[in-house]
Amino acid sequence: MPADGLATRVDKEALKRKYAEERAKRLRPDGNAQYIELKDQWASYLEDPHLPVQPRDPKTDHVTFAFVGGGFAGLVTGARLKEAGITDYRIIEKGGDFGGTWYWNRYPGAQCDTASMIYMPLLEETGHMPTEKYAHGPEILEHCRRIGRQYELYDNTLFHTEVESLVWDDAASVWVISTNRGDRFTAQYVGLGTGPLHVPKLPGIPGIDRFQGKSFHTSRWDWSYTGGDDQGAPMDGLKDKRVAIIGTGATAVQIVPHLAKAAGTLYVCQRTPSSIDVRNNEPIDPDWFEGIATPGWQKRWLESFTANQTMGEEVEDLVKDGWTELSRRIRAKVSELPRDQMTPENMMAAYEDSDFEKMEEIRQRVDTIVADQDTAQKLKAWYRQLCKRPCFHDAYLQAFNEPGTVLLDTDGQGVEEITETGIVVAGQHYEVDCIVYASGFEVGTPFERRNGFDPVGRNGVSLSEYWADGMRTLHGLNVHGFPNAFLVQASQAANFISNYPHNLTEAGTTIATILTEAEKQRAKVIEADKAAEDAWVGIIAKNAGMMIGGPDCTPGYYNNEGQPMDERARLAAGYPSGPVAFFKYIDKWRTAGDFKGLNFTS
Repeated sequence: MPADGLATRVDKEALKRKYAEERAKRLRPDGNAQYIELKDQWASYLEDPHLPVQPRDPKTDHVTFAFVGGGFAGLVTGARLKEAGITDYRIIEKGGDFGGTWYWNRYPGAQCDTASMIYMPLLEETGHMPTEKYAHGPEILEHCRRIGRQYELYDNTLFHTEVESLVWDDAASVWVISTNRGDRFTAQYVGLGTGPLHVPKLPGIPGIDRFQGKSFHTSRWDWSYTGGDDQGAPMDGLKDKRVAIIGTGATAVQIVPHLAKAAGTLYVCQRTPSSIDVRNNEPIDPDWFEGIATPGWQKRWLESFTANQTMGEEVEDLVKDGWTELSRRIRAKVSELPRDQMTPENMMAAYEDSDFEKMEEIRQRVDTIVADQDTAQKLKAWYRQLCKRPCFHDAYLQAFNEPGTVLLDTDGQGVEEITETGIVVAGQHYEVDCIVYASGFEVGTPFERRNGFDPVGRNGVSLSEYWADGMRTLHGLNVHGFPNAFLVQASQAANFISNYPHNLTEAGTTIATILTEAEKQRAKVIEADKAAEDAWVGIIAKNAGMMIGGPDCTPGYYNNEGQPMDERARLAAGYPSGPVAFFKYIDKWRTAGDFKGLNFTS
């Protein structure tokens, strides 16, 4: 029996039928097209509520390295390049400060959902001890600023600036960068770190443009309306307000407990419930931290977490959280198989058994917390745990015991209509003063749409043209035909989704190592060899797929909203042997010294 005492008797066939029924309710033929792109009449949803745009003169100079994105990717790459002696580094960032998603996401309760010790990069280099096992947004944002200050990245950064074009000049061997602030400057190298979740979207609900009350997206929280602030001051502006929050994903899970206490009435509009496991957040003990923070501590923690997220060799679990607990359970279930029955099919069946048991525990946990039985039943997630981003929280379910909190479960159909004065769910109209859209970010849309520009490489070929049949890179970092350009992201590399910053820290180290070699060779141009790129793409194509998402999962951004994946999607995968193997591979590649697959020319 599980440690919390919940019994987990599972009828596998009944669960499979239930999962399929719930998935079928939510399938929509429009897929990603069900969401509204924030442009034209919706452009106001993208405005910066935090800092005013400061006037400045356009840049027309040259820099050694220009990086698009001021979140973790740009900060980590900048730090590694500064350590390597490259100081002429410029970041172009659409926000008013560093932070990326943490600059925009200042909603109440914002918090990392993997442990701070592995989520926040460069902790050892900056000497910062996180205050909690799962740090809240203000601390993470301040840590981004700390990195910017320590590595002097503020000096040459262009804030409130968006790239409009990025074109390779073959004759001069430089990239020409134009922005929405009138800049037109050149860079020997460019890096792209625009992130997977930075363009907010709205649900395409009929009548959404008719609502006359207050509305905003969670990534542009309006504290002037709600009262309070992101430091935790009470939202006293909502005490007499009727508030609807549309969406119950990872963001809403963090927000709902705060709205439940602040609003007069809170309507939680749910299409699909999230799975809610225990969070068990706690302060970090400084004496304990001093004992473990010996040289190389964060690298050890990163490697421990990553190893415990795979089915490879068992190593000490330093993090001990819900993510590693899930992996431990799967490993234990697989290890029960007799050695002569360790086939891929049997191992997958053991994984499935473990997942059924875990999800049954999560559903039973709802009954132990939520007082109203009907509400509790509707809050239960009927899908495999990794079909959607697993959520961990110690106050979300409890929020439905607040007298003013009302769950409006739509049985998978979503809100039917928005009127001038409210929302319509299951044919019933609810008047509200404010609608909060917890509808997430664009994921399945074309990358050039999310970026706002399409890089143009050799011979006038755009990246979208080169990738017309699917993503093509060497190590997920370099692209043939796009010299001196680096992609700081996860696909065709480790593709480690549960702790995304680990991908970024490794990429930053790799870039700094490559540029150090270029300086040594006095090379002006670095480019992926076509044959090496083809070989790497061939390796990626052998990936059988990740455990997250899947075509049989309930629709969401993990599985292209339940729509079929084309051949191109198969190439947006990771190293077939998994993230641990990739991180070991790329470290060996960096240290070998021959940089196989890259061409350096003067």
